[in-house]
Amino acid sequence: MSNIAIHPSIDGGRKSVATAFAGGTLVCECSTNPVKVKINGDIAHNHACGCTKCWKPAGAAFSVVAVAPTENVEVLENGEKLAVVDPAALIQRHACKECGVHMYGPVERDHPFQGLSFVHPERFEEEGWASPGFAAFVSSIIESGFDPSNMDAVRARFTDLDLEPYDCLSPALMDFIATWTAKKNGVLTA
Repeated sequence: MSNIAIHPSIDGGRKSVATAFAGGTLVCECSTNPVKVKINGDIAHNHACGCTKCWKPAGAAFSVVAVAPTENVEVLENGEKLAVVDPAALIQRHACKECGVHMYGPVERDHPFQGLSFVHPERFEEEGWASPGFAAFVSSIIESGFDPSNMDAVRARFTDLDLEPYDCLSPALMDFIATWTAKKNGVLTA
């Protein structure tokens, strides 16, 4: 099972983190004039993601992605190299036009994740960020050409890595989305 390449930052096992992460600087892959984005404070909901929209490093079947409050995101250097990948998408992924790394993706529309930005924590210069806690949109890797007959092995690999595989988001995030929707529609008031 260990021959399934999930993502370089978790294939060797997840790192344990004892304290809260104070934030840091995300850096793209450019060797000269890299884009640098500061995240002030900790990240949340870090997970492996199989969707076809997230940036993945070469050879990885999954991305590693977390969220931070958009107000805590600041472009420090070479912001002119950033462009939104898909202006119609919910997540406005700002990617480096030269190397392609997605640096941050704010959610600006009316949505449960509005006010959050999606980031790829393995791009932090600093150590100590929380390791992924689950795997989301696992079956979506099929959409990028992954052989469906190997999906049991992928799910087994996640289980070996102590990451619960979901074909959507984790139950806590799905509950959050449903609660937000129910409140917005007046079904729940508290």
